[in-house]
Amino acid sequence: MIWNQEAECMPLKEKEKLQLNLLKKVVERAYENVPYYKNLFDNLKLKPDDIKSLKDIEKLPFTTKSDLRDAYPFGMFAVPEEEIIEVHTSSGTTGKPTVSGYTIKDLKIWGEVMGRALTMAGAGKKDKIQNCYGYGLFTGGLGVHYGTQTIGATVIPISAGNTQRQIEIMEDFKTSIITCTPSYALYLSEVLEKNDVDIKNLNLKAGVFGAEMWTEEMRKTIEERLNISALNIYGLTEIIGPGVAQECEEKNGLHIFEDHFYPEIIDPNTKETLGEGERGELVLTTLTRDGMPIIRFRTKDITALRKEKCGCGRTIVRMDRITGRTDDMLKIRGVIVFPSQIERALLKIEGLQPQYQIIVTRPGHLDELEVQVEASSNLFSDEVKHVEEVKKMIESRINNEIGLRVNVTLVEPESLPRSEGKAIRVLDKRDFS
Repeated sequence: MIWNQEAECMPLKEKEKLQLNLLKKVVERAYENVPYYKNLFDNLKLKPDDIKSLKDIEKLPFTTKSDLRDAYPFGMFAVPEEEIIEVHTSSGTTGKPTVSGYTIKDLKIWGEVMGRALTMAGAGKKDKIQNCYGYGLFTGGLGVHYGTQTIGATVIPISAGNTQRQIEIMEDFKTSIITCTPSYALYLSEVLEKNDVDIKNLNLKAGVFGAEMWTEEMRKTIEERLNISALNIYGLTEIIGPGVAQECEEKNGLHIFEDHFYPEIIDPNTKETLGEGERGELVLTTLTRDGMPIIRFRTKDITALRKEKCGCGRTIVRMDRITGRTDDMLKIRGVIVFPSQIERALLKIEGLQPQYQIIVTRPGHLDELEVQVEASSNLFSDEVKHVEEVKKMIESRINNEIGLRVNVTLVEPESLPRSEGKAIRVLDKRDFS
């Protein structure tokens, strides 16, 4: 199913013409209404009239999370504060949060792109969508809520947590689609199994999972445990929230809604624009945002863009699954390591639970990498010799994946912390002071 045929299947020339028109307008709007952008453009001797082609976007400066933090709370708004009818923020775990302000027009846009995303997951008017993303300053819950209302489906606004109640609602209300983080989906599957709930008796058909990175191996695990189609959604508070991009049934990349968000890929070190298929940092420009236009936002997410037409019929560009972030990569003894690499290695091994934690320490002059992994109850009850063999095999698999020696610790089932929101996979205990 396609929610907006005209926008999602637009011919290339028509799409580029629309994007250029919208880009010119958003640059002018930002220049005239946001002092931050006016000062920045003036210092670079740039004017909105300098944008004459889509390639000219490369003349424009980047916006970073620190720029948005410096403008805290309302310095990036392009409209009077009384026109902002809703605000959200990022988590703010590393300082002041970034604030995102929405006008009535913005909320309609958000509902539209989320409506497209949910339709890609097979949602229609007859579906009941159990929304387990948190409601509040986090954008996840309300983003899904607005999208569900846009397409006329039934939203169950249960929010995060209270897992026993989640399962009861799932059974009684005949939930057909669930939305949450992939790590919480795994936790739900564990609780369902404990409660002896037969997955085949549930009405679930699909899940829309995001807000944290996850691998293809994780997808397969979730699909097997919940008997659903697991689809990836992408978004970020600074741009609009969830609904920037979404996987279709082809599961071959996430479609970016290009009539609202203009994507680029850059080399994170040189900042040069990269071509189609080249991996680098995703940069996004809001083309239609009213209350808070954002120019060339550096997301820090590592991906690549694919422009060929998708098997689903959509012509909008696709981005590869996010494999890491420039700010969550670990440098261990001079080697760059992404947590997703370790997850990929672990989930290929039978007898392990898809729950793990990476602990980085520096007891002397060298970094040490420990990976704690939950073993199945059967494996954990085996004789010590067999467990030791499994431990060495896991260490070897991870070594092959990342090129580093690691220490693996097998821990009892359910001993690692569970999260109702984003899973905390890495504990970096090194002292850099």
